[in-house]
Amino acid sequence: MVHHSRRESFSDMAGSVVCPDTDLLWPFGKLDGLDRDEIRETAYEIFFAACRSSPGFGGRTALTFYSKHNGGDNQGEGGGSGSGFGSLGRKEVVTTPTSRVKRALGLKMLKRSPSRRMSTTIGTALGAKSAPSSPGTGSIGGGSSLHISQGAGFLTVPPSRPRRPLTSAEIMRQQMRVTEQGDTRLRKTLTRTLVGQTGRGAETIILPLELLRHVKTSEFGDAHEYQIWQRRQLKVLEAGLLLHPSIPLDKTNNFAMRLREIIRQSETKPIDTGKSSETMSTLCNAVVSLACRNTNPDVCHWSDGYPLNIHLYVALLQSIFDIRDETLVLDEIDELLELMKKTWSMLGITRPVHNLCFTWVLFHQYIVTSQMEPDLLGASHAMLAEVANDAKKSDREALYVKLLTSTLASMQGWTEKRLLSYHDYFQRGNVGLIENLLPLALSSSKIVGEDVTISQGNSQEKGDVKLVDSSGDRVDYYIRASIKNSFSKVIENMKAKTAVAEEGKEAAKMLLELAKETEELALRERECFSPILKRWYSVAAGVASVSLHQCYGSMLMQYLAGRSTITKETVEVLQTAGKLEKVLVQMVAEESEECDDGGKGLVREMVPYEVESIILRLLKQWTEEKLKTVHECLSRAKEAETWNPKSKSEPYAQSAGELMKLAKDAIDEFFEIPIGITEDLVHDLAEGLEQLFQEYTAFVASCGSKQSYIPTLPPLTRCNRDSKFVKLWKKATPCTASGEDLNNLSGGAPVISDGNHPRPSTSRGTQRLYIRLNTLHFLSSQLHSLNKALSLNPKVLPAARKRYRERTNSSSYFDFTQAGIETACQHVSEVAAYRLIFLDSYSVFYESLYTGDVANARIKPALRILKQNLTLMTAILADRAQALAMREVMKASFEVVLTVLLAGGHSRVFYRSDHELIEEDFESLKKVYCTCGEGLIPEEVVDREAETVEGVIQLMSQPTEQLMEDFSIVTCESSGMGLVGTGQKLPMPPTTGRWNRSDPNTILRVLCYRDDRVANQFLKKSFQLGKRR
Repeated sequence: MVHHSRRESFSDMAGSVVCPDTDLLWPFGKLDGLDRDEIRETAYEIFFAACRSSPGFGGRTALTFYSKHNGGDNQGEGGGSGSGFGSLGRKEVVTTPTSRVKRALGLKMLKRSPSRRMSTTIGTALGAKSAPSSPGTGSIGGGSSLHISQGAGFLTVPPSRPRRPLTSAEIMRQQMRVTEQGDTRLRKTLTRTLVGQTGRGAETIILPLELLRHVKTSEFGDAHEYQIWQRRQLKVLEAGLLLHPSIPLDKTNNFAMRLREIIRQSETKPIDTGKSSETMSTLCNAVVSLACRNTNPDVCHWSDGYPLNIHLYVALLQSIFDIRDETLVLDEIDELLELMKKTWSMLGITRPVHNLCFTWVLFHQYIVTSQMEPDLLGASHAMLAEVANDAKKSDREALYVKLLTSTLASMQGWTEKRLLSYHDYFQRGNVGLIENLLPLALSSSKIVGEDVTISQGNSQEKGDVKLVDSSGDRVDYYIRASIKNSFSKVIENMKAKTAVAEEGKEAAKMLLELAKETEELALRERECFSPILKRWYSVAAGVASVSLHQCYGSMLMQYLAGRSTITKETVEVLQTAGKLEKVLVQMVAEESEECDDGGKGLVREMVPYEVESIILRLLKQWTEEKLKTVHECLSRAKEAETWNPKSKSEPYAQSAGELMKLAKDAIDEFFEIPIGITEDLVHDLAEGLEQLFQEYTAFVASCGSKQSYIPTLPPLTRCNRDSKFVKLWKKATPCTASGEDLNNLSGGAPVISDGNHPRPSTSRGTQRLYIRLNTLHFLSSQLHSLNKALSLNPKVLPAARKRYRERTNSSSYFDFTQAGIETACQHVSEVAAYRLIFLDSYSVFYESLYTGDVANARIKPALRILKQNLTLMTAILADRAQALAMREVMKASFEVVLTVLLAGGHSRVFYRSDHELIEEDFESLKKVYCTCGEGLIPEEVVDREAETVEGVIQLMSQPTEQLMEDFSIVTCESSGMGLVGTGQKLPMPPTTGRWNRSDPNTILRVLCYRDDRVANQFLKKSFQLGKRR
């Protein structure tokens, strides 16, 4: 270890964040102005003041007990000048044969003979000279790199009196490296301060102030030594009262300003501490006022502010390590810790804070002693159990939570830095140290409750923070990270070399060498590290193999990227990669035999290299280019397609012809490539084409919805027998259908009733929908041809991937597209039919049919126009599209008849006697579809679709009373209210749009359009429907 100068600044160590000579983060905050020795000396003064009434520290009533090893002739009265604690008091002798603390922490007893810690009349060698550095120079607040040999701290001159065992006070003084002169000054000061105040508590004493008052220059070797001592006391007061007070301090506090001024003056010369000194009087007033700013004036707060209190307490805890061998803990630890507990009230320490500091001190000592004693690490891990219990308590203070987080982060950061790169930190000789580090890392991570890994760089500055999924296994994470870190150097070198020799044979040679090194790393992992890590993670070797597989796979992909040709070197690299992959997969399989899932989870992580399929990568690139060309054609179609027929003989969109030609050419060229074509490759091409065909099908079908052409239903009213039909005509509800203007059908021929030669009313927009239908059927027919070209080609080899074998049995490679085309045809036919009937034929159907008077507004004119429209439709549509289109027109025309009868608006009124004329008209409409074309729609289909309209016409033939009765029964049944009682009203049935003779809303509409007094009164009484205006 490196020796540090005695006056190395404590603030330098805290400010650098990292403990000296280590990469361990200091977790207890920065403390300016005080170096390690000053902290240690002050800690001893506080310790002694707190324990002054204990046996061995000058207490008058303390009892002495002697070990059976010492005999009864040792009187213990005449110890040397440095060990006289009052002639009336008997000294406590530490003779506990076993340590409960060491037993609990798993630490070995030193088992030294009783003579090893004996006091002589001469005293110890440490009493006559200034103390060397504290134990563990690499520590903060304690610890030295000096390994003092056995007995080196004691004189060996023959004692003038029988030796006796050392008291706790003497042991502590030696451990804290306090000189006898300093110890004597302290005892005298406490004696003077507490004259007549035996029961005064230590927390009521401002120790630095008392020392300044009572200790004089004459008690030091020279004035300079006294000035150094005085400066330390003032700096302690400054730290405890001004810089880090336990009670927040107002910046304008007058006492604080005075104290700062006195401390500033002391930097040049010592202050006068005489009784008549004005400076001393001001100092006393300022210090007392600042220390007693609390509700209890008897308690002084000068050493319990954070981080001063923790620094002092850590310095005390570090005294438990033997100054002759810093890897060992004193057997007297039980008594020392019990005495340190007396300082808690002065330092503001609690049991949880003690447990936390003690844990870190053990951990820190393990590190500063070059990690020579694993028992220290084990003891720190054992203390973590106490910390875990403390951390679960609900009444934790904010300061404790802060300390807990920073301390565990320090410990976890140090351990995880090694575990995340254990290949770099551990070799065959010290690999066993992982057994000690891993439990501590897991415990600290569990206590913190969040998986945060602090990775410290070589600069030992602020580390990178990496989040880890809390549900994951940290050991798994350590293995993967260490494997990747170990592999990264090789990867970086390989990247540089492949960048220079990308086109030559050197790159392939390096990949071959890398595969060899990867396999060797996997074998070393399995032999050295995995047997240890398996105790916490059963598939440790498997995870390492998976990580190596991923690392090499990354390099392999980088090598292959950008290579446009298949060479002998590339094939050799791929074959070598395949062999390495088999070795790694075999390792995973062997290590996963005891897993619940048999290692399937790990195997799934190993993305196959697929070296055989990479050889066909050029073919796949070619396939992608062809699909890209087809996609560009599709994109052009979306921007420029007008839905005009290509020609009379080809009545479909021009974009469809271009799209299918590109697809056919791609398939022909595909089978001309001189390599073995497998079913896998065929399916890749077919799937790519099918996605484009599905996208084109969706584009063709994007023509709106039939709902945009259906007029809005007018409000329900009751017929007004006094209204005039002229008034009704004026008040007729206009059609609200969206789309082209009803008076200008986008260039379509107007409806002209020129004798027996009416002209069709089909608009150009509707005709474009017919071209869409033709396009869909053309696409369907071409898909059959493409499927034959793919499935019947003799060059196709059996599939290598099982997932395609099941689909090979299907009827087509393009089943999904064919299904989409059928749905699209249905949708386009439906939209075209509703546009033709509700928009193009609006004037002859919805606008005029049965308007005013049924007898004078029959359906015959509409049928003439309908026949012309159907003739034009069959002339435009391809044969395969005509049947579906005709059926949808029939449904739309039946729908418009229902709309006229049940939602025709104020311009329509019906009598019961009208049903015969309406029935006759509807039969004529049915006849149009039965006779139009050569059996496009079977008669039974027409009859089935007409059932709803015929049911409504039958309702119109029933008497009003019967309709009212049927309506009441159906309404009650549908609403679940049963019979209508006295005073109850029928509920208004909702409009579902699914009209039929058993629907209450349908019956209600028949009553609303019936010009009948009984119906009028029923509607008024039941629903208060208004009259027509």
